[in-house]
Amino acid sequence: MRITVKQQVLLAPATILILLILLLVFMQYTYWDLSSKRREAKAIGTTFISVAEADMAARRLHVLLRTMQHTGMGSPEDMALVADLYERMLTSVNRIKPFGPLEGSGHVSHLVELAENLNPADSPEIEKTAESFARFRAELSALSNITQIYRNQSRMAQDQDVNQLVERTATVSMAVLVLAILLGLLISIYFSRRILNRVQLLSSNAVRIADGKLELPPAPDHIHDELDTLAVSINRMTKRLIRVVSTEKLLEGAEEERRRIAMDLHDQSLSDLSTILRGLQNLSNDLIDEAKQQKTEKLEQDLERAITNLRDIMNNLHPQTLDILGLGAAIEAHLEHHCCTDDLPEYHLYIDPEVNKLNFDRVKQLALYRIAVEAIQNVIKHAAASRYEINLEIRENTLILSVEDNGKGILDENIRINGRGLNNIRERARAISAEVDWKASRFSSGTRFELTLSCKSQTTHEQA
Repeated sequence: MRITVKQQVLLAPATILILLILLLVFMQYTYWDLSSKRREAKAIGTTFISVAEADMAARRLHVLLRTMQHTGMGSPEDMALVADLYERMLTSVNRIKPFGPLEGSGHVSHLVELAENLNPADSPEIEKTAESFARFRAELSALSNITQIYRNQSRMAQDQDVNQLVERTATVSMAVLVLAILLGLLISIYFSRRILNRVQLLSSNAVRIADGKLELPPAPDHIHDELDTLAVSINRMTKRLIRVVSTEKLLEGAEEERRRIAMDLHDQSLSDLSTILRGLQNLSNDLIDEAKQQKTEKLEQDLERAITNLRDIMNNLHPQTLDILGLGAAIEAHLEHHCCTDDLPEYHLYIDPEVNKLNFDRVKQLALYRIAVEAIQNVIKHAAASRYEINLEIRENTLILSVEDNGKGILDENIRINGRGLNNIRERARAISAEVDWKASRFSSGTRFELTLSCKSQTTHEQA
């Protein structure tokens, strides 16, 4: 099951919160049970008082009716008192609320029926009045006895329920709180240790990679949370870094081999050819035969061209200007030596003076030089341009190398993606952590090649 780091962090407080909510539900249920019992006790009390009031009003009403029936007359005050007593009795009976054994028994409805039969307005006979009052008061007495018994039982039960409620609520509350704290601590400790161990492992892998120990860290088979995603990302990053370092080492080895071959050619082949040239020159001076002298001079010219070609090969293998004067001067020397003929496009070169203050290592300088030469050769060979510009400048601690032409542009997208020369540029740029891009030229047509390389550390070092 996928549980994110955020969910793992929130699991402990969520568990505590759920347990507290359950505790509140339990307490609410207990309070509701107690409230229902209190309502029942209140109904018993109301019934008890109502029965007593109805019995008192019935006695007075019975006495008053018997007096009026024996005398055969009644004053208006007595008639008003009879009506008031009957109204009080009927009101008291209607206030009786069924509870416990009275619910569904019909006692209350029968009592109401008896009370309605005692209406003085019906002028009942003396015998019927006495009989009706006797039955009514007997029902009231029975109801009073039931109410009194149930009231006493309810009072004792309520005291016991309150004590049990307090004890049970305190016990359950303490148990739930202890359980919530223990579960919260256990879940927090488990997930915090789990997350901390994984973070420490990721941190140690990152530190080892930063220290240059490019050992491929393990990656999880299945992604369950953000840390697994981070572990997979570190694994992929290390793979790419290993490829970049391998490419960088390969390029560095290739450049070192080029440099060694150039030195060997200079120290051996060029020296031998120069010795042969001097020998031919001395031989030409000693010859008297004009035909032989012309042949010797022709051999001298061929040998001088061979020496010039060999110097060009040596310079292409490893430009000495780059080691002596720096990147800008090496690019300028290449342009002057190879791109100044009339049959080639016109060019404009701008080199920011701040570039000479950068303290790039030899690998980066060589990579930048090779990229610039390759970009220039692409313009000459493929762009069909009449003009191009080369800019090497620094903007906001970023070195920007751009080659922009007014040619036909890169028409075939497949060449942009799979072109060998462009891939060489990408590989060299990746080896020095630079970014390259080809976009539309600011001319009406053509392509702009742009390389960006952060030089903040080099600039800071130079200023220091």
